[in-house]
Amino acid sequence: MSGRHTGEQHVHTVEGTDPQLYVGIHEPANDAGLRPVLLLHGFSSSSKLNWEDTGWISALLDAGRRVVTVDLPGHGRSASPEDLDSYSPSRIRADLLQMSVDAGATPLRDGDPSSGLDVIGYSLGSRLAWEFGATQPELVHRLVLGGPNVSDPLARFDLVAAQRHLADGTPITDESTAGLLKMAQLLPSNNIFALLSLVEAIKAEPYDPAEAVPHMPMLLVAGESDERAASMPELAAIAAKAGTLVEQLILPGRSHTNAVTSRAFKQGAIAFLS
Repeated sequence: MSGRHTGEQHVHTVEGTDPQLYVGIHEPANDAGLRPVLLLHGFSSSSKLNWEDTGWISALLDAGRRVVTVDLPGHGRSASPEDLDSYSPSRIRADLLQMSVDAGATPLRDGDPSSGLDVIGYSLGSRLAWEFGATQPELVHRLVLGGPNVSDPLARFDLVAAQRHLADGTPITDESTAGLLKMAQLLPSNNIFALLSLVEAIKAEPYDPAEAVPHMPMLLVAGESDERAASMPELAAIAAKAGTLVEQLILPGRSHTNAVTSRAFKQGAIAFLS
């Protein structure tokens, strides 16, 4: 990998209990003079798994982009706060704003390509990126949303069934809930109870993309075999109706699980953000 790659922990206090988010700052060897790129990973993943191990950080550094990564609460190297508020999407967005400013992102200025912030999100990260773009139009320049959806699958997660299963092994009948819980348990770095707190907090703040639409250009990306690809045109229509410029990219032969490793995804995103 070319470029200097650094990762350091920053602790932010935003509206209450410190969430102790782990933030990585990655500097390119040859800076292109463009705004930084914020990467938001998916549920039960981490910045290392979602972005570093898949080559995203390397590709962005090679393109001369400064990269900011974060592990969401309860994920990767971030802490697992006990208070439910730390996991709410609105609280996470507030923390993202604070850490972006701390990382050197500045409000958009006409004629200054180094101002503002580009955001790439995957799965849950796409939901957070959509809402972050909608609430921070003075900061966010462009969005790339991978594996997006018109609804949040975590909102349908059966918390009671999951808790019973963890307590005494009671089988989970809902396939989606069982799959998400199994996925969350596969990674030793995950705090399963923190992830359930995240689900509970997400349920308390339903996702409605039509309620607040980002107005900056966006690229929607999904694997051909990802069931979310079917709803992507609907999400694009919501954005277009609000006057947002939208592009769509389908990745042949890719699913929701492996789309993030696609070279075409990386190349498409980097070109879109250039």
